[in-house]
Amino acid sequence: MSDSKLAGQFFDAAIGLLRQVRDEDAGEIEAAGSLIADTVVDGGRLFAFGAGHSSLAAQDIVYRAGGLALMNLLTVPGVVGVDVMPATLGSALERVDGLASAVLDCSPLRSGDLLVIISLSGRNALPVEMAVNARALGVKVIGVTSVAYATETTSRHVSGTYLKDHCDVVLDSRIPVGDAELTLDSIEAPFAPASTVVTSALLQAVMATAAGALADRGVEPPLLRSGNVDGGHEWNGRVMTEYGDRIFYRR
Repeated sequence: MSDSKLAGQFFDAAIGLLRQVRDEDAGEIEAAGSLIADTVVDGGRLFAFGAGHSSLAAQDIVYRAGGLALMNLLTVPGVVGVDVMPATLGSALERVDGLASAVLDCSPLRSGDLLVIISLSGRNALPVEMAVNARALGVKVIGVTSVAYATETTSRHVSGTYLKDHCDVVLDSRIPVGDAELTLDSIEAPFAPASTVVTSALLQAVMATAAGALADRGVEPPLLRSGNVDGGHEWNGRVMTEYGDRIFYRR
């Protein structure tokens, strides 16, 4: 099989998943966008968290041109990305009981805020505990996960539950267990993961919905502009000054 044919198959698989979440998650996308708009209007702060490669989708909605200036990254040292050495440490930390509690105790999260938690499998201790403890603080939780994992894997949290069980809104990425879209007889393992593409698109759809919901209420969405267009820095400076008490990535 030619490399170009495999590339085409991957694009087809990714496009198929995008269509599926567009059509089947429409209600949840609207609910998540409305919840974010509610939080902004009520004076709450917005945070996003993801571990490992799930952190890529979290970072994609923080300090982003065209995105909400109020979205902040909630970080857990050692699990954000694969820059930690060894990279396998990040995966191990996701399974540590009590880590999320320690992080939340030291974070600025408070009642009335909103936290987006991204975890493809939703089965590890860290995202589950993060959701449970955040909601106990009075924080609204939007979970982004593949619900299929809850029926095809076992939970690694002491409760036996998954991220999806502890959210105000669940966005199902529809990614199949194993996160690889292609197979080939001459290659033993499945390959070509699409979770980052789909999860990032799903969250950008939510952000767009939130912006529209704010506008519908007569509230100017606190959006950032690109610093690479004329006037972008000045625009962003005004937004950050107005909402400085809810923006933590500048401190």
